[in-house]
Amino acid sequence: MSDRSFICGVGLTPFGRFEGSTPLGLMTAAADAALADAGLERNDIGGLIVGYATTMPHLMLANVFAEHYGLQPQHAHAAQAGGATGAMMLVLARHLAVAAAADNILVVAGENRLTGQTRNDTVKTLAQVGHPTLEVPTGATVPAYYALLAARYLHDTGCTERDLAELAVLMRRHAGAHPGAHLRAPIDVETVLASRPIAPPLKLLDCCPISDGAAAFVVSRNAHSDRCLPIAGWGEAHTHQHISSAPADVTCGARRAAGQALARAGRTIADVGYLGIYDSFTATVAMLLESTGFAQPGRAGRNAAEGRFSQDGQYPLNLDGGVLSHGHCGVGGGMAVVAEAMAQLRGEAGARQIFPAPRVAFTHVEGGVLSAHVSLVLEALG
Repeated sequence: MSDRSFICGVGLTPFGRFEGSTPLGLMTAAADAALADAGLERNDIGGLIVGYATTMPHLMLANVFAEHYGLQPQHAHAAQAGGATGAMMLVLARHLAVAAAADNILVVAGENRLTGQTRNDTVKTLAQVGHPTLEVPTGATVPAYYALLAARYLHDTGCTERDLAELAVLMRRHAGAHPGAHLRAPIDVETVLASRPIAPPLKLLDCCPISDGAAAFVVSRNAHSDRCLPIAGWGEAHTHQHISSAPADVTCGARRAAGQALARAGRTIADVGYLGIYDSFTATVAMLLESTGFAQPGRAGRNAAEGRFSQDGQYPLNLDGGVLSHGHCGVGGGMAVVAEAMAQLRGEAGARQIFPAPRVAFTHVEGGVLSAHVSLVLEALG
């Protein structure tokens, strides 16, 4: 039995504010696009994995979507691992394909996170990540937890808030070339530094926006065409959930997952031609770049200013703008990181395209408070 599997279809809606949108409607649009991209019909789908939606918190969301979409798959389940969910679903789909549990697996997630819930409901949702008795009662939310990590990172590395701002500026510049990005207007370092404090040292423009949107993939046992890309390597690490129980080296999970993925693919970071790194906050992407080996400790922001992660740099990074500017619709936000890697490897990224098209892409997505980590190595066929 082959241990190879392929991503054969990608579907991505625009991200932003879409009044009247619904989770099922957004997921349907992304799924339709992914099936069309793969050249498949709904009756070709034997497996279904659906990411959670905070605006539709149903206990059986995979079955709800299957019924809505007209599927009767042999295998269906819903998944949740915070921001890491999308990449984790791809790993699960890969395992199903290799095990011959299904020939084609649809992976889909989306929600109207911006327009489908009030600001207060959003805050309540983000406040549930903490420990139920030790952290949630304090009223902290996800930005507050990441602010603690950011403060520690600045203290330990000598990096500055200005350095972090460089990453926000870079992501906004990249988003300007993506027609489906949520935030495209250029910003500069001074604008980032002057933006409203959210949870010091994090300011508004250090944080990703909340968006409506959806993403979908089709993972298959066999390559239907030369546009199908093999999942060459994968790695996962789940080190903790609550920040009060985090290991002293809070990014050790990223290092472990990246090492697994690269080893399984028989690659090193020197082989990587495109980087997709989850960037819910500027501090997140800085810490992940450094822990996975693409920047030295404390240097990620300065490397961004120097051009290391630009379109023509050594490691082009998040050329769709990342979740910091392309947008974040929950699970679909992390999936968009992988979708851009697919576009680059296929040579289909338009104005964002790297020339020549890269042969190897590395993506890393995390969830919780640097709690759950998933790395993927994707390769071009041939």
